[in-house]
Amino acid sequence: MVESTLLPDLATQVVIPLCALVGIAFALVQWLLVSKVKVSTDKSHSNSKNGFAEPLIEEEDGVSEHAVVQKCAEIQAAISEGATSFLFTEYQYVGIFMVAFAILIFLFLGSVEGFSTEAKACTFDATKLCKPALASAIFSTIAFLLGAVTSLISGFLGMKIATYANARTTLEARKGVGKAFIVAFRSGAVMGFLLAASGLLVLYIAINLFKLYFGDDWEGLFEAITGYGLGGSSMALFGRVAGGIYTKAADVGADLVGKVERNIPEDDPRNPAVIADNVGDNVGDIAGMGSDLFGSYAESSCAALVVASISSFGINHEFTAMLYPLLVSSVGILVCLLTTLFATDFFEVKAVKEIEPALKKQLIISTALMTLGVALVSWIALPYSFTIFDFGSQKDVKSWQLFLCVCVGLWAGLIIGFVTEYYTSNAYSPVQDVADSCRTGAATNVIFGLALGYKSVIIPIFAIAISIFVSFSFAAMYGIAVAALGMLSTIATGLAIDAYGPISDNAGGIAEMAGMSHKVRERTDALDAAGNTTAAIGKGFAIGSAALVSLALFGAFSVGSAALKMVEEVRRQFNTIPGIMEGTAKPDYATCVKISTDASIKEMIPPGALVMLTPLIVGTLFGVETLSGVLAGSLVSGVQIAISASNTGGAWDNAKKYIEAGVSDHARSLGPKGSDAHKAAVIGDTVGDPLKDTSGPSLNILIKLMAVESLVFAPFFAAHGGLLFKLF
Repeated sequence: MVESTLLPDLATQVVIPLCALVGIAFALVQWLLVSKVKVSTDKSHSNSKNGFAEPLIEEEDGVSEHAVVQKCAEIQAAISEGATSFLFTEYQYVGIFMVAFAILIFLFLGSVEGFSTEAKACTFDATKLCKPALASAIFSTIAFLLGAVTSLISGFLGMKIATYANARTTLEARKGVGKAFIVAFRSGAVMGFLLAASGLLVLYIAINLFKLYFGDDWEGLFEAITGYGLGGSSMALFGRVAGGIYTKAADVGADLVGKVERNIPEDDPRNPAVIADNVGDNVGDIAGMGSDLFGSYAESSCAALVVASISSFGINHEFTAMLYPLLVSSVGILVCLLTTLFATDFFEVKAVKEIEPALKKQLIISTALMTLGVALVSWIALPYSFTIFDFGSQKDVKSWQLFLCVCVGLWAGLIIGFVTEYYTSNAYSPVQDVADSCRTGAATNVIFGLALGYKSVIIPIFAIAISIFVSFSFAAMYGIAVAALGMLSTIATGLAIDAYGPISDNAGGIAEMAGMSHKVRERTDALDAAGNTTAAIGKGFAIGSAALVSLALFGAFSVGSAALKMVEEVRRQFNTIPGIMEGTAKPDYATCVKISTDASIKEMIPPGALVMLTPLIVGTLFGVETLSGVLAGSLVSGVQIAISASNTGGAWDNAKKYIEAGVSDHARSLGPKGSDAHKAAVIGDTVGDPLKDTSGPSLNILIKLMAVESLVFAPFFAAHGGLLFKLF
């Protein structure tokens, strides 16, 4: 007898899209609130009586500086134009790859049964007939394109929102740090909720449309849906690698020549690479991260659905229980919505010291509320007892065990977040020790930073390992998949916090370039410092979830040359253009933007091809068993290197900021800016930037992408893989 769930199938059909639409609506409301901050000197915008528009923002002495506001608008336009131009260029190349790889998916999967249109025996129930392999090839290709397009749109929208909000955050900082914080955080929330909600909605629509053809063949239906995760992560790889190379080429070039050689401030308008640097924050940390976490979400959902389709949920056609992963994500949107209000409406940030705690509270509140939400969903959307496919047999599982699987991933994410914060925030001893090591030069700074990164891996690896052990013990590979989903269930909040960082960073750069007062820059620096730590937390979440996602899928890469070109160009402009250092001549920003764009587009191809082709070559030539070994090796080594690289880079960055801020006697003894210790810290930060913003995040995507690609092509490898062994 099939146990029924408390939540009827019809209610499930309503709840999931409704929650997604609520998330999209909330994102639009946040965008409207941000848009009320006017980046204009048009007097019609001021003194409005409608209760919304505020007077033109003035300095604290009450003097209106229209020229400063106009300068902010010009800089914002330059950053937005540069970011948009880069993404369109990138997407042209990625679009060609997307079409070519879609054709490859169709050809490989269609050839499994010789492009036959006849029904075949189901893999896990030979007594039943399933749709032909050709249908699986067609629908897997469609799902891949859906995931790829959704990923690209998510990254693009995130970038547009960030470039829309950066100058507004700068202008609000003239009123107070609290006003600026709310603008930056609300802007991040726009991206977070749009991505989470649109990812859920598109997946839900795809499942229902595919269901019209597949009917009762849920095995074939959800096998085809895995293409959605592959599409999302393949685009994320190119976005992360290209965006990371872009931002670090600009950042390293700007820092080495500007800060170390010419001793001018960060984001000084005299530095030719400064616009490219600010563009890079958006295309790498915003567009890239958005696509990355979307890929993780899509893959964890697909992994869970594939395993469930050959468990009692799929065998008995229990629609509500089958869509349990989507219901968890739906509740996650509502939980994140409520959590966001704590930062923007319920409590107000009034001082610099309150910024970082406000962001950390977002993680704690969302995790606590989500635990209650998961309990509710597990109670109403699951039968009390059911079976989960476990490597050839059906394992008996209780609903409370699946609840614990989701929660262990959810709370492991929080632990990874706080460990990451401890090792990357300059409020704690590890980063302060790294800063202190700068007294004796760059070499000791590098040594201390690397050691910190290695130590920072220990607890996250234990947290991931315990999550795997507990969730696998309770519900086999399905348990691991929903644990990954649990870690990503608060993705809207995580992305809001993560996007807040680059927005605040850009705001500081705009304040410097627009010639705003030192007090405004202090406020934006405080916002940026907190955002730098939370960005590291976001990377920790991404890497941790990638490990779980990769393992669940398992059951069912260059910056140097680009940075060198940027350094040479910045030096050339300082040496050959008279008046740059005096501020009487304008640097050639466009050339620096072009160097970053050309280099990133060129350099993203080899690592992308390496990752995408490795599973295909290994699976085809050596077979499933050898490919399994490759996946296991990439997972075990990749996750540790990714965490270490990310945390080392974050620690070096905040050690530099610790010396620059000089908020304690210890920090002041190391400074000021331009001191030998500060120069050593800048070099450490320069070494660390590619690690935390390119190498680490790219490895994170690598381990997910290879796993999901292997899953999509599994039917082909099973039928035709191991050619070398067959020949010899």
